[in-house]
Formats: sequence, C-alpha cells, structure tokens
Amino acid sequence: MTRPAPVNPAIAATFAPPVMEARRWLEGASFPPHRPLINVSQAAPVDPPPEGLRRVMAEAALNRPEAHLYGPVLGNADLRASLAESWSRFYATPLGPERIAITQGCNQAFCATVSTLAGAGDEIILPVPWYFNHKMWLDMQGIRAVPLACGPDMVPRAQDAAALISDRTRAIVLVSPNNPTGAEYPAQTLAAFFDLARERALALIVDETYRDFDSRAGAPHDLLSREGAGDTLIQLYSFSKAFRLTGHRVGAVLTGPARMAELEKFLDTVAISTSQIGQIGAEWGLRNLGDWLAGERAEILSRRAAMIAAMDQIEGWNIVSAGAYFAWIEHPQDLPSDQLARRLVAEAGVLMLPGTMFMPEGQGTRHLRIAFANVDAAGIAALAGRLAEWHV
Repeated sequence: MTRPAPVNPAIAATFAPPVMEARRWLEGASFPPHRPLINVSQAAPVDPPPEGLRRVMAEAALNRPEAHLYGPVLGNADLRASLAESWSRFYATPLGPERIAITQGCNQAFCATVSTLAGAGDEIILPVPWYFNHKMWLDMQGIRAVPLACGPDMVPRAQDAAALISDRTRAIVLVSPNNPTGAEYPAQTLAAFFDLARERALALIVDETYRDFDSRAGAPHDLLSREGAGDTLIQLYSFSKAFRLTGHRVGAVLTGPARMAELEKFLDTVAISTSQIGQIGAEWGLRNLGDWLAGERAEILSRRAAMIAAMDQIEGWNIVSAGAYFAWIEHPQDLPSDQLARRLVAEAGVLMLPGTMFMPEGQGTRHLRIAFANVDAAGIAALAGRLAEWHV
C-alpha cells in the first residue's frame, strides 16, 4: 500500500477558509422567489468597476502588448507614482514612490509584510475579533498570534498591548476601519500604538483596506508625518474595495525604503508581478474616479445608517459597532453563533458569518458579522425583518 505524500503540519492545523466554509452551507438549500437568499457573508463588491475603468482595461488588453508581460516586481512605476501623490495629498505628508510596493491584493500585502518581519516561533499581536486571513497566515508560518482583547467599543488599547509584548514579539497589527467589527479607531488610539511600537522597536502594521469608507472627513491619523514613521509604520491598502477590482488583485504596502528590498524578495518569489491590467485600471482610477469614489462612500455610509436604524427595531439584537462594510452584532438566541448562523441559512434565508470565525476557540459565540455593504436599504430592512421573526 502506498502512503500519501506528507502535508505541512502548520497548513494542516490551520482552520478552513471561513467564507468558503459558509458557502458550503448553501449546498442543498433552496430559496423560493418570494424569499431569496440574503447574503451578508462576504465584504466584496458584487458589481463590476465603473464603465470608464472597464474601457481603459479593455483597451489595454487589446492594444498594449506590455499588459500581458511581467512587470516590475514592486509594481508599475506610474501606479506607484500616482499612489504616492495621492497619499501625499491625503495625509499632508510628502512621500515618493520608493516607499510603495504594489501587491496582488491586500492579503498578499499582509503576507509579504509579515514575511519580512517574523518567522516560526515569533509572535505578532492581533486585536480580537481578528480578520481571519491574518490569523490563517500567521498559523501557516508557525508565528504565534497573540490575542489582544478590545474594549466594549471594539477599540483596542495600547496599554493592554504593552502587557503582551515579549522578547519574541515582532509587530502589532491594527485594522481600521475594522474587519470584522467596523470600528473606526480614533487618531489618539493609533498614535498611542505608534508610540508603543516605536519605543519597543516593533513594527506597527495598519491595514487600511476600508479607509475610503471611513465616516470621518479627512485623514484618520497623522502617523505618516511622525518622526520614525519610515522605520516603525507599515500601511496596507486595497484597490479591491475602492474601485471594485476584487478579481484583478491589486493592493499596496507603504513602508520605509529599507524594507523594500526584503519585500521584493518575497514578491518575486510568489508572484513576480501584480496583474498588469489591474494596475493599469487602478492607476487610471486614482486620476479619474475621485468624485465617483466619494459617491460610493456616501452610499456605504447611508447603508450603515440604515443598518443601525433597522437593528435598533429588533428586540434583543444589539449592534456593538458598525462602520465601513460591517456590523458586529450581539444576538439574543439560546444558541452559539456557529450553530445559529447555519440554521439561519435554511430557516431564514440569511447567510452571515458567526463571531466564532473571528475569535480564539470558545469565544465569539454571542456575536455575528453582517457585511451589509452589498445590501441596499430595502434589503437591510428585509434582513432585519427575517431576524426579528426567527426564534430557536
């Protein structure tokens, strides 16, 4: 009898992708026309990019031979320059393209960044609830994710993180606006974490995938202008949400020049270069879609308001926090959230993720994440109605 080839034990021990697991709950389920499935499980745009952007990408595919070739490992020069200019304006801090690397989406930005910072046996502090792909990557690399509990407002505190730092700690990760809670971290919170990281010679990774949908006007922090930012601060960004480029995988890392050589090693090994057509679209979007993106932000903020208003009408269901694409919900049912979420598919026609998918084992049983950005006001009202009617 032949034996199966070995499996990396770190990969084998990593939990299954939560969104894929939740999609499997739909197998065998049926949803009648009068009550279609309400899918609030994933934070990804369901509409294509605006037509102008699609035309630019189509023209590139037809008429630009270089769009089908390898590009620079750290990203196309014009996209890096346009993004540097955009960030310089937004954060009121001059920076050049040498501070930016383009990646295959923000997940790869995180993976690449962590790979330059830590190895097996090291530790990285993650606030909980955490973004599950961050936890998965750390598990796969044998890096210990140290959970940092948030306060009742779902905002972590630097003084709590300070107590978790050991001689194996390499970085602190923050996501704001947060996935999964939607919480927007105050500027003073981010400043306190920056000061802590700098004092302890750690990296501060700030994932700003949902920055364009922050409810606050202007830059949410001034970290980029602080002394030592090039050595301490690493910002991550995604074009997937801004320009609906999820299928083209374009993200970015903003860091000091010294780390670029290390990022280039990782990116050359796993991807060589990010999609040329996606980069062409992202660069055009930066120059031409400012007003369009402002309209997208206004719509998301209106859906956030509708989500809060709708949930306020349901007895026993409470919004703990909401922002950008997400609401973090406390439920009143006499079931743990992982069981509740599965039953809601068949019995209420609702697909959402349980809090257990974002927390250490045994936690998150009272919470659910609702990704409401792809549901209009009528859909949000229908969702709230179904939750109000459903009982164990």
